[in-house]
Amino acid sequence: MSPVARPGPSAVDPSRPFGAHLRMSWWKPFVLVLALPLVLVVLQVLAYQLVGVIEGSDDPLSPELTPLKSLAVNVATGATGLVAVLLLVWMTRVPWSALFSSRRAFDRRRLAHYSIGAALMVGAGAGVVGAVAPASTGWTTFAISGTTIAFLTITLLTTPIQAAGEELIYRSVMLPAAASWVRPVRPALAVGLVVSALGFAVVHGSTDLWLAGYFTVVAVSTGLMAILSGGMEAPIAFHVVNNVLFGVISNVMSGGGTTTIDRATDTGDASLLILVAVNVGMVVLVATYERRRRRTSEVPAHRPDGTS
Repeated sequence: MSPVARPGPSAVDPSRPFGAHLRMSWWKPFVLVLALPLVLVVLQVLAYQLVGVIEGSDDPLSPELTPLKSLAVNVATGATGLVAVLLLVWMTRVPWSALFSSRRAFDRRRLAHYSIGAALMVGAGAGVVGAVAPASTGWTTFAISGTTIAFLTITLLTTPIQAAGEELIYRSVMLPAAASWVRPVRPALAVGLVVSALGFAVVHGSTDLWLAGYFTVVAVSTGLMAILSGGMEAPIAFHVVNNVLFGVISNVMSGGGTTTIDRATDTGDASLLILVAVNVGMVVLVATYERRRRRTSEVPAHRPDGTS
């Protein structure tokens, strides 16, 4: 009689916090860290080429952003996020729900609360930047044209897909994958944050030190949000709200025409420190909210007669 096969160890370690909760062979994170940015770039280039054929453009990779190019980028990024989740689930047999939260279920109330907080913070940050450093924003004049309406429609409908896709790639998958290289929890989280943040910054392709630094801060901040809250509600909420709000403002303040993506040297400046403060403020908000929730859950329930 053949012996009964024993199930292998689970890829999820519930004793560890979100971000360091996955266990996998050492080579699997290498595959994910190297393959996912490549998939993202390839899908975006192919999408740009398709748009170039549709628009009859001689240079589909030019920095000018048309409505169709915006749609192409958003869809390609969302598709890469889906590939990231499916690839990790296939490689490790981890439940897909473990990539959205650990030790608890995904919480829609958290998502709503963090979306409101992010809207207030990002809106305030955009207002301050527009007031104290208008030249750094790239905003010109307010105008509503057919192009503006097309941009707004694409921004509202597909930018949430793009932002959520980036969070799936870098915070749901790459962060815990890289963290699995290290067993002690705090060093593991540090490794995950560094690897996922650098991957995020590099793929955004800026040669300007201010912009490259800002992209790194965004990645570290959203990674900390995920770790502190034990799930993806806060980073998804912040990233979606940030990209949608700035997208809408840029749409209506582009003079009714197209915009340009320029991340070359000397395109960023010290005004980005205001947006860095917004990111830090959101991390503080998440830490405070989660601490309050823990304290509330730890308070024992009392019966009507006063006994616990």
